[in-house]
Amino acid sequence: MNTTIILRRKGWASKVELGAAAAAAARSTEVGEEMAADIRWIRTYVLAEENGSLASVCVYQATSADKVREHADCAGLPADDVIQVADLIVVAPDPESAASAP
Repeated sequence: MNTTIILRRKGWASKVELGAAAAAAARSTEVGEEMAADIRWIRTYVLAEENGSLASVCVYQATSADKVREHADCAGLPADDVIQVADLIVVAPDPESAASAP
């Protein structure tokens, strides 16, 4: 599987709307389990756009960009750009965000 990035631009108008998108995240997980041979969701970074809306960058491992797009379609999520990662440089591990702290 290749590491692939999905850019979802202006997916949500606010944090409230993002919170309501829990159903989409659950559906994404469900679809991912059905497509487990072809795709694996690794993590998502939620981005604050300049206009106040929220976007996301999602990291997946997948057998192809087409499978990533198929997963997004089945989960009802946008996939504005699907980009294969050429290499990884880790300077430090991702910091734990306040939202994910226990």
